[in-house]
Amino acid sequence: MREPPREDPAALVGRLYDQHGASLYRYAVMLLADAAAAEDAIQQVFASLLRLAPSSSLGNDAHYLRRAVRNECYSMLRRQRARRVDESRAILERQPALDVRPDDRLALERALRELPPEQREVVHLHVFEGLTFQEAADAAGESINTTASRYRYALAKLRQVLG
Repeated sequence: MREPPREDPAALVGRLYDQHGASLYRYAVMLLADAAAAEDAIQQVFASLLRLAPSSSLGNDAHYLRRAVRNECYSMLRRQRARRVDESRAILERQPALDVRPDDRLALERALRELPPEQREVVHLHVFEGLTFQEAADAAGESINTTASRYRYALAKLRQVLG
């Protein structure tokens, strides 16, 4: 039997970006709390993917892509730990429209910025991506108990900050 022709690596990466780019970008924005840095992270992941000349066996593996974006974001956070995040960037600016007043949206953005990245990640995966705690735990490479605890701590902090 003859193997089906392999998809051109550039076409495969382009297709994966079209399918998952927006979701991965929102995920990166939530982790980094910086839209420009999120764009850089996504670009780095897809550029690396292209350099590796992926096989078509990667297919639509959103889990692999999310993990790659997560790793890149945490690498960026480690490199930027000493620098302050630019307050002018809105971490919710490209999230699907929230039905809240602009003042409330700004307050929520500020409150989310105060959360540690690990807690922001869980909030994003559960609230904005609609993942279950088990799916969020798998995506973060953590136990479900750790994920649920981070979510619970995040909600407590948000309640405290938002009053």
